[in-house]
Amino acid sequence: MKKIVLNRSKKKKSIIKNLSRTAILIVFCFTGSSVSAQMKQDSMNQHNSPATSPNSISIHQEVDFKASPQRVYEALLDTKQFSEFSTMSAQIDSAVGGAFSLFNKHIVGRILELVPNQRIVQAWRVVDWAPGVYSIARFELIPQGSGTHLIFDHTGFPQNLRDHLAEGWQTHYWNLLTSYLY
Repeated sequence: MKKIVLNRSKKKKSIIKNLSRTAILIVFCFTGSSVSAQMKQDSMNQHNSPATSPNSISIHQEVDFKASPQRVYEALLDTKQFSEFSTMSAQIDSAVGGAFSLFNKHIVGRILELVPNQRIVQAWRVVDWAPGVYSIARFELIPQGSGTHLIFDHTGFPQNLRDHLAEGWQTHYWNLLTSYLY
C-alpha cells in the first residue's frame, strides 16, 4: 500500500513539475510576443508619424472651435445634434462599448473610451471596408479661453484612403461642426 502511495506521489510531482514548465513557457511566450509586438508597433508609429512620412497611414488634424469642450463633446456624441450638424441620419449609443452609425449608416463603429468633455476614442470604419477592419479615431478636447482646441488623430485605416479620409474629416466634420456651433 505504501508503494502505491509513493508511486502516486511521484506521479503528482512529475505532473506538477511539467505543469510548472508549461506555465513558465506560456508566460515566456506571451511576454515575448507582447514585447516584440509593442516594439514593432512603436517602430511603426515612429516610421509612419505624419511629420516623418508623406505616405503616412495616420491623420493628425487640429481645429479650433468657438464653443466649450462640453458643447463640442455633446455634438459629437448626441444622436440629434450629430444628425443636425451633418444633415444626415445618425444613431449613437454614447456609452463606452456603445455602437454608432453616422452619415446615413456609411460610417459605423464602437465607442472605446470616453472622458467627459475631454476625450472620445472610437473604433471607426466605413461600411464597405473589408469585414473586421476598424481604424481608431481619437478626439482630444482642450479648453482654450471660451472655446476648444480639438486635436484629432486617426490611425489604422487602409493606406490608400489617407487623402480621401483627411479631406472627409475636414469637409464632413470640422466645417459642418464649425457652422453648427456658431
